[in-house]
Amino acid sequence: MTRVAAVDCGTNSIRLLVADVHPETGELVELDRRMTIVRLGQGVDRTGRLAPEALERTFAACREYAAVIKEHGAERLRFVATSASRDAENRDDFVRGVLDILGVEPEVITGDQEAEFSFTGATRELTGRDDLARPYLVVDIGGGSTEFVVGEEHVQAARSVDVGCVRMTERHLVHGGKVSDPPTEEQITAMRADIEAALDLAEQTVPLRDAHTLVGLAGSVTTVSAIAQELPEYDSARIHHSRISRDRVREITEWLLRSTHAERAAIPSMHPGRVDVIGAGALVLLAIMERIGAEEVVVSEHDILDGIAFKVAEEAEAAGSGRAAVDPR
Repeated sequence: MTRVAAVDCGTNSIRLLVADVHPETGELVELDRRMTIVRLGQGVDRTGRLAPEALERTFAACREYAAVIKEHGAERLRFVATSASRDAENRDDFVRGVLDILGVEPEVITGDQEAEFSFTGATRELTGRDDLARPYLVVDIGGGSTEFVVGEEHVQAARSVDVGCVRMTERHLVHGGKVSDPPTEEQITAMRADIEAALDLAEQTVPLRDAHTLVGLAGSVTTVSAIAQELPEYDSARIHHSRISRDRVREITEWLLRSTHAERAAIPSMHPGRVDVIGAGALVLLAIMERIGAEEVVVSEHDILDGIAFKVAEEAEAAGSGRAAVDPR
């Protein structure tokens, strides 16, 4: 087993996984997994730049994560940055800040690389299950982008498109500097049209309708699962590998888009950082399910972080890594 740390910094959240990984058997023993809403992508779609306050929120989370990584004595650390930092003109400020805090340079990966990691993380433990037919369609609905990956044991086709819960909210549901509470029918219609256009784009590369099992990843999907199960609090164990029907997803999505901020905030499993963007994220999921005719979505708590961890452990094994612990600065 190799002890590794993986950090995934997206548009809406930054997440850490510290785990002992056996790359040959696919065993992953989780030691610490945490998520912080930092909204790094605040305003990026409009300005093309990372906001100073968004950078500071992200760096504060990095300082917290550095202490956790050091405490567990991880042998290797990999920091992956996704949609928001790909798009930003001032991403060098972000890179320098992370390097100073954690001692590693963030890898600003492509959408296709993001999709590969997500697929590995979500499906590695599904191998051999005869109740889930292959090929899988893994859908990772992030803050700024959504990744689509079709494959069986390995990726067959992948595509990243620029629709996510934050991007769709900022593009369509903000009026007068505030998120509409609730949005108008015209706003929802425009957002749905944008999502459908992105699905058209994804289908040019990925045979979405060939998949037999839809696997949904990331906070929008897991939150919909928590709402569907009426959980008294967010419970990863009950969310992981839960199955939510299309009708239930539609019911939840319609309610979220009709509800007020206060009503959504009162949901006991709702993270405060998702209150204003969950309606858009749920609509992305519903549109995908309707497009491919999926009767249900299998929800996974294992995603790009787990994929990164597996890759780091494989590289460590190939290099014959000893137990030289990472020492975040």
